[in-house]
Amino acid sequence: MTDMTYTKLGNSGLIVSRMCFGTMTFNLGSEWIPGVANVGQDAATEMVQHALDQGVNFFDTADGYSNGESEQILGKALGKRRNEAVICTKLGFRQTDQINDAGLSRGHIQKQIDGSLTRMGTDHIDLLVLHKTDFTTPIEETLAALQQAVDHGKVRYLGVSNWPAWQAARAIQYQRDNRMTPFVTGQYLYNAVARDIEQDVLPMLAEMGGSLMAWSPLAGGLLSGKYDPDNLDGGDGRLSVGGDFLDVDKTVARTAISALNSIAKAHDAHPATVALAWVLAQKRDHTVLFGASKRSHMDAALAAPGLTLMAEDLDALNNAGMPGKRYPHWFDAMMTDEILTKSLA
Repeated sequence: MTDMTYTKLGNSGLIVSRMCFGTMTFNLGSEWIPGVANVGQDAATEMVQHALDQGVNFFDTADGYSNGESEQILGKALGKRRNEAVICTKLGFRQTDQINDAGLSRGHIQKQIDGSLTRMGTDHIDLLVLHKTDFTTPIEETLAALQQAVDHGKVRYLGVSNWPAWQAARAIQYQRDNRMTPFVTGQYLYNAVARDIEQDVLPMLAEMGGSLMAWSPLAGGLLSGKYDPDNLDGGDGRLSVGGDFLDVDKTVARTAISALNSIAKAHDAHPATVALAWVLAQKRDHTVLFGASKRSHMDAALAAPGLTLMAEDLDALNNAGMPGKRYPHWFDAMMTDEILTKSLA
C-alpha cells in the first residue's frame, strides 16, 4: 500500500490521484526550455512505471511540450499500462508559423486532438485542457468543437488553464445552458508564494463545479530548498538557467522558505514535500502537478500525501504568502452583514 490519496475531478465521476505526474521534462532532443526538458525515453519510462506503482494514476502533458515529444514519450512509457492512467493533455499554443496553427478555433482543436492521439498511441484523451485563452475565436466555436470531440469519443472530460475567472465561468454557464459537457477542472499557478487565484479563480471553481490542478506548486523549484531567493544563479536547477519567470516577491519568498525549512526539520521531511503538502491541505479536491528529472525528485513529491501538517505549520505558511485583498474583495469583507452571518452560522 502507498500513501496516495484520491479525489473526484470536479463535478464528475472521474477518480484521480491527488498527485499528478507532469511530463514537461520529457524530451527526445528538441531545443526547448533551458534546464527543464532533459529526460529521455528510458528515464521517463522508469519514472512513469514508478509513479504507477506508487498509486499515481494521473499524468499531465501538452502538445507544446518539446514539440509534442512529451506526449510521444508518455505514450510509450505507459505502454501496456495505458488503461491504468488518466491522461491530461493540453492545446492552444502556436505550433508553427502558419497563421491558423494556434489558438482555439475549430480547425486547430480538431487537428491537435488527432495529433495528440497519434503521438500518444491511444484512442482517447481522458482530460483535454485548453492551455490558454484565445480572444480571436468566438467562445461558442471553441465549445462546439470540444463537444464534437466528446461526442465522437476522442475526449472524455474537459478543463481550462490560465483563463480569467470570468471567462471560465461564462463558458461553463454556456455549456450548462446548452446541455454540453462542462469544464470540470482548472489548471492554474498555485503555491505558497503565488496565491493570486484565491481572490477569484478558486471561488469560481467551487461555485461552478470545478477542482484545481495546481501547476508549479514549488514555484519553479524556488520552494524545493535548493535556492537562495536573492541568488538564484547559485542553484543547480531550472531557475539558475532560465531565471524566475514567475517573478515571486523576494520578501515573501524568504519568509516562506524559512517557514518551509523549519517545518521540514520538525517533520524530518524534504522542504519540497512540505510545500506540496501545503497545497493538498488547502482543499480536499486539489490535485498537484509535480515534475521530476530524477527519481529523488519523485520520491520527495510522492511523500506529500502522507505528510499531515499541523495547524501551526499551516498558519506559518498561510501567513507567509497571504495575498492582500483587492477591491471589491476588501469592500465585500468590510460590509458583511454581521447579524445575518451570526444567525446563519
